[in-house]
Amino acid sequence: MAGPAPLDSFGGHRFADPALLRQAFTHRSAGSPHNERLEFLGDALLNLIVAEQLHARWPRADEGAMTRARAELVRESALAGIARGMEVGSHLVLGPGEMKSGGHRRDSILADAVEAVIAAIYLDAGFDTCRERVLGWYEALLDALPPLHQVGKDAKTRLQEWLQGRQYPLPVYTLLSETGEEHDKTFHVACTLSEPPRSAEGAAHSRRAAEQLAAEGVLAQL
Repeated sequence: MAGPAPLDSFGGHRFADPALLRQAFTHRSAGSPHNERLEFLGDALLNLIVAEQLHARWPRADEGAMTRARAELVRESALAGIARGMEVGSHLVLGPGEMKSGGHRRDSILADAVEAVIAAIYLDAGFDTCRERVLGWYEALLDALPPLHQVGKDAKTRLQEWLQGRQYPLPVYTLLSETGEEHDKTFHVACTLSEPPRSAEGAAHSRRAAEQLAAEGVLAQL
């Protein structure tokens, strides 16, 4: 087992009990106490916090729309994106096998760690502080939610519909490169529009996910 030096603060929160944060970053491959119980609690807290925020932001939305939006916001890839933004991978404590296979870059491990940190903050400081920290991490994602009628549609679909509605040519997705080992590849993809001229790139551990990120980048420009 190996890991980084212990921390006493993370994600905007200083822990009264740093052992909670250490546990949140400890994968089961590294032994006990690991973060699976915290992950269980953090998943429930995250769903509540996101549901509460959607309920407040969308007073006219029905249950189905809010359920679809929540699913988008709490899905593994969204959590992994937040984890990468906060450099969670550099703090993970992994067993030798997971270290060798690049576990600190794997979406599932990163997402689980974020949920565990959410629970650690809750146990350390209570729900109000936990909510405040999580909403800070989610501010950009919440602000970038699509219009209510488009909730549940992925970025490629939304981009295609935007272009078709204006009789513009469809986007072209180009694989720029593949890097990494066979079991842990990273795909770099470009999404390019000829009219209006726009381009953005995305990188992820699957080509489809990279295309979605590139499409999101173009939508943000539009």
